[in-house]
Amino acid sequence: MTYTDHDMAQPILTTNSKYTPYRFQLTEGLHLKDDDWNFVSVDNSEQGTWPRVKGKLIIVGDCKHTPKEIEILPGTLDNNPRKFVLWLRCTHPPTFLPKGQIVAQIIPTWERPEEDNIPTACPVRKITEVKPQVGCELQVGDEAINITGLLDTGADITVIPAKHWPSRWALENVAGHVQGIGGMQLAKQSKSVVQIKGPKGQLASLRPFVLDYREPLLGRDLMAQWGVTIDIPDPPQHFWAAAAEERATHKLNWKTDAPVWVEQWPLSKQKLKVLKELVEEQLAKGHIVETTSPWNSPVFIIRKPGKDKWRLLQDLRQINNVIEDMGSLQPGMPTPTMLPQNWKLAVIDIKDCFFHIPLHPDDTPRFAFSVPTVNREAPRKRYHWRVLPQGGKVSPIICQWYVASLLSLVRIAAEKAIIHHYMDDVLVCAPTDDVLSHALDLTINALVVAGFELQEDKVQRMPPWRYLGLEIGKRTIVPQKLEIRPKIQTLTDVHQLCGALNWVRLWLGLTTEDLAPLFNLLKGGEELSSPRELTPEAKEALEKVQHLMSTRQAHRCDPDLPFKFIIMGKLPHLHEVIFQWRNNIKKDQGREDPLLIIEWVFLSHQRSKRMTRPQELVAELIRKARVRIRELAGCDFECIHIPIGLRSGQITKAMFEHLLQENEALQFALDSFTGQISIHRPAHKILIRMPNSH
Repeated sequence: MTYTDHDMAQPILTTNSKYTPYRFQLTEGLHLKDDDWNFVSVDNSEQGTWPRVKGKLIIVGDCKHTPKEIEILPGTLDNNPRKFVLWLRCTHPPTFLPKGQIVAQIIPTWERPEEDNIPTACPVRKITEVKPQVGCELQVGDEAINITGLLDTGADITVIPAKHWPSRWALENVAGHVQGIGGMQLAKQSKSVVQIKGPKGQLASLRPFVLDYREPLLGRDLMAQWGVTIDIPDPPQHFWAAAAEERATHKLNWKTDAPVWVEQWPLSKQKLKVLKELVEEQLAKGHIVETTSPWNSPVFIIRKPGKDKWRLLQDLRQINNVIEDMGSLQPGMPTPTMLPQNWKLAVIDIKDCFFHIPLHPDDTPRFAFSVPTVNREAPRKRYHWRVLPQGGKVSPIICQWYVASLLSLVRIAAEKAIIHHYMDDVLVCAPTDDVLSHALDLTINALVVAGFELQEDKVQRMPPWRYLGLEIGKRTIVPQKLEIRPKIQTLTDVHQLCGALNWVRLWLGLTTEDLAPLFNLLKGGEELSSPRELTPEAKEALEKVQHLMSTRQAHRCDPDLPFKFIIMGKLPHLHEVIFQWRNNIKKDQGREDPLLIIEWVFLSHQRSKRMTRPQELVAELIRKARVRIRELAGCDFECIHIPIGLRSGQITKAMFEHLLQENEALQFALDSFTGQISIHRPAHKILIRMPNSH
C-alpha cells in the first residue's frame, strides 16, 4: 500500500444521494503523493444513504464530479458496505482531495428473484481496442426491429438514434436534456415501453431516449436488467480509460497556400530560458506539437502585469494578412441593464478560453514557430499550435461561435433563465435560486464536458457581480473603478483616456459637451507620440467626470414596465435617456427612486454637415433610440418625451405637429410608431436639471 498522509485502510467514504446513481464523497481530506493505486473504504458510522437493495453494485467514476487527474477502477461487488473497497489513483501527482469531494458513484444492478431457477448465460467479452457492440431486438407490440448497439458503461440511459427509430413508434418531449460526450440535446423519449432482447435472450423493458446520434448506445439502465457485469480480479499496475470525440471547429479560409515564413528574431539568454519553459508547459498540455511545417512566425514573451509570470505570444501579422476575414458574430457586448431587477445572478470566467478551442487539423501547421538557440549551437526545435492562437485575427470570432454553440442548447433547456455570453465571460440570470442553480449546472456541465477549465473561485455567486468592466448590484449598475490618469503627455495618453470615457458615458450620462474639452485634445498632429497637455477646460471636464462617476448609475430593468425615452438639453446640444418610470411607488417603500435609467444615447462627436436644422437633430435622436431599444429589448417605446427648449421658450404640441407634417426626416424617424409623444418631462431632478440645460 502506498504511503499517504491518510491511512488508506481507514473508512472515509459516505454517500448522501437520494436516487441512483449514488455518489461517494470524502468525509476527510485525502493527499495523494504518487501515481500508484490506493484504496479507501466506507465509513460504517456514516454510511449515509447507502442503497437498500439486494444484489450487486457497479462502481465507476463520476464524469461530472470526479477530478480529471483521478482514475477510478471500475468493477462490481456485493451490496455490503462493510466489504466495500474503492481503488483510485492520481495520474498527475501530487494532488489533494478536500473533504466533501465526490470521487465515484455506484449503480445497483438488476438481478433475477431467488426463486427463479432459470439458468443464466453470461457472455464474456474481452475488452480490446474494438468497441464492445452487441446485436439486439427492439419490440413494441407486434412490430420489431434489429439493431447493433454499443455497450456504454458511462451512459446512464439507453439512446437510440433518430435515424433508426420507426416513425410509427410515438415519442414525447421530456423536460430537461440529455448530456454526453457530444454535447447536450433536448430529450425525446418513447411513449411506449420497449422490450429489448439481448444476444442470449436476455430481456429488458424500458423507454429509451431518441436523439440525433450516430449509433445506438446501450446504457446502464439496460445492462442492469440484462445482468451485465464487469469483472476485474486484481488491480492492474497501470489502468487507463479514456473516451474522446473530436469536437467540431471552423476551418479557416486562406488567400494563398504558399507558405509564409517570417524568421525568428534573437532573444536574450534570460528570455530564451523562459521561452523554453513556456514551450514545455504548452507541450505537456497538448496545446502545441513538434512540426516540420514550412510556415513560421516569430514568438516572444512578455511579463504579466504585477506578476512574476510570463506570457508566450506569437507575431501573427503576416499570417493574418493571408487569412480571409470572417463576418462579425457579436458586434457589441450584451448590456446588463436588460437583466430584471432582483433576479439572481452568477458569473463564470472561463480560464484560458482560447487554449481549449481546437484549430482545424488542416490549419494547425500554418501557426508554426521556432525556438532559437544561442550561437546556433544546435538545431532549433519547431512547433505548431493545435488550439486557437493568441493574436489570430479570427480567433475571437471562432471563440464566440464555439462557446455559443455549447450554450445554445442550455438556453433551450433552461428557458426561464437569461444567459449572457461575451468571449470568455458567461453570466446566468434567473428569477429564483432553484432556476439559477439548474441553469448554472447546465452551463457548467456544457463547458466542462467540452474540455473548458473552470475555477470555483472564479464563479461569482454573490453581489456585487463584476462583469465586462461593470459592477452589477441587485438593482443598479456602475462601471468598475476607472483609473483616470490626469498626467497627459502624448496623443496616445489622450486616446486611452477618451476611449475609456467614451465607454462609461453610456452608463453615467457624460454628454458630448461634458467631454468636448478632452476630445479637442485629439486634434492636431497625427503622430501618437506628439506632445499633449491638459488645458484648464480639460482639467475642469475631468473633475466633472469624476464627480459623475461617484453620483450616477444605471439600473437593471423592471420587466413589468414599458420603456420610454426623453430628449434632453437645449438646441443644438441634444442627447437622450432611455428609461422606465414607476408610478406606483408607495410611501412605505421609503425613498425608492421611480426613475430607472437604462442607457444614455448621444449624437456623434463628428456631426453630419447635412443635419443643420433642429428637427433633423431630433429626428436622428429618435431614429437612434428606436433602433437601440429594438436591439436591447426587441420592442418599441411606450412614450417619447420631447421637452425641447427654444430661444422663444418651450416647444408646444402644436409646434411639434407642424414640424412633423413638414419634415420628412421626422416622418421617417417616427414611421409605424404607435406610442405616445409628450412635450413634458417627468418630475425628476436628473431629467430637469441637467448640466447642459440652459
